[in-house]
Amino acid sequence: MATSDPAELRHLPSWRRTVPVIATTAACFALTLRIFYPGVMTYDARYIYSYIAQGRAGDWQSPLMTTLWAAIDPIATGSGSMFLFIAALYWLAFAVLALTLARRSPWLGLAAVVLALAPPAFVFVGIIWRDVLLASAWLLAAALAFAVADDRGAWRIIAQSIAMALLVFGFLLRPNALFAAPILAAYLVWPSRFELKRVAILYVPVAVVLAILEPVVYYGILDARHENPIHSIFVFDLAGITHFAKSNQFPVTWTADETAMLTDGCYRPTEFDIYWTREPCQFVMMKLEADKVFGSPALTEAWWRAIVAHPIAYLQHRTGLMANFLFSQNLIMWTVDIAQPDRVVFADNRWFQALKTVTDRLAPTPLFRAGTWLALCILWCALAWRRRTTTSGAFVIGVCGSAVVYMATFIPVGISSDFRYALWAVFAGLAGAVVLAVREGKQA
Repeated sequence: MATSDPAELRHLPSWRRTVPVIATTAACFALTLRIFYPGVMTYDARYIYSYIAQGRAGDWQSPLMTTLWAAIDPIATGSGSMFLFIAALYWLAFAVLALTLARRSPWLGLAAVVLALAPPAFVFVGIIWRDVLLASAWLLAAALAFAVADDRGAWRIIAQSIAMALLVFGFLLRPNALFAAPILAAYLVWPSRFELKRVAILYVPVAVVLAILEPVVYYGILDARHENPIHSIFVFDLAGITHFAKSNQFPVTWTADETAMLTDGCYRPTEFDIYWTREPCQFVMMKLEADKVFGSPALTEAWWRAIVAHPIAYLQHRTGLMANFLFSQNLIMWTVDIAQPDRVVFADNRWFQALKTVTDRLAPTPLFRAGTWLALCILWCALAWRRRTTTSGAFVIGVCGSAVVYMATFIPVGISSDFRYALWAVFAGLAGAVVLAVREGKQA
């Protein structure tokens, strides 16, 4: 049976639509294993993994990820188990979306799988960062809701329940997703149409429940240690305000040379690590920890005082960081072998090195600018607005809308500019592009 005629495509049996999607996804998953196995261990990942031996997690990284990793670690000890989980979640998310689209068009189904190979998303599948987990979990949640948007009965309830669990899972990986989660939650509850009134009704209750749930899970259920991750924001902000205000805002006394470094030498609108692990400015965290200021109310009070006293300096600092995040060429793939920092990871894996070469060549392009994906998500929302009462329009607005809000949360809480922080916008932008191509009311 020829399939080049669109009229014939409408009458393809279901297996002719689904088998190519499943086969292509399986091939892509195999390719992922060939390139990345056993996964790239980053310093963040090693930090999380180290807690497994201790039998207790901390809250600097997500304790939920530590608990999950400990549970699946026997599958492939070390990075392998978490890599397999991330890769499986990633391809399952795109497969569910593709199979749903294939009901309407076999070409759109295959397009969704192919788009999953787009470098701004695919190059992260083998790198163990919680940002990849969050984006994959939330895309799978949205895809499940999209799949049952026109259904009624038990299957819809089951799919939506799993989707909500994935939403909570993603939030507990990165709590700064608090303000983006209610928008996606509204879509998961009402996937057939998007209405601002419904979002408004659901927004505050969902945000409150999630805000309460975080400490209950972190410290009640998982018994995580308090490591004061929010104080890293305070340190970075105090350093930024000190730089722009040209006066010390920290609740400690520095030497003349250290003060000069803080006001003129150290600051970059790129990352908090400058004051933690990087010479010559790691003296900041060394002193704050030695004097027991980090994690104390004194640091919180100093932060408030600095913002009130120097609001313009604070805005200069935050605007500079966000501009760097959105428009500069920032860290993309992690390629350092942390066991041997002077070497590139997987040096003997030609497939991985080929992907690294492609990524290096694309790095200067708009494909690897966070601002590109934020702009695309805003554009997709605008284009989908007139279709908000359709299943495709609701999907695009729910997914891309939450991505826009998620990106905006980095304005007040961002402490780094890595491209990976834009991954949810990348996934939303790719999914939104293919779902926008759906012709509602028709099968093509």
